[in-house]
Amino acid sequence: MKAKVYVMLKEGVLDPQGAAVKHALGALGFDGVEDVRQGKVIELDLANGTTEATVREMCEKLLANTVIESYRIEM
Repeated sequence: MKAKVYVMLKEGVLDPQGAAVKHALGALGFDGVEDVRQGKVIELDLANGTTEATVREMCEKLLANTVIESYRIEM
């Protein structure tokens, strides 16, 4: 079984990587980009029977810094 965890900075948290990507896109001539938020995707190969609650616990303890990041799980 696979799970994907999408981790993003929460709204209001400065995103310097996103700002750098936005600037670089503008420098390459892509003027229509108004904002960029950088995040990460974590793919997990799980043993059968692993629950979404277990993956949520993984996120809370290690995969996401819940003070400044939010996450979404796809099983």
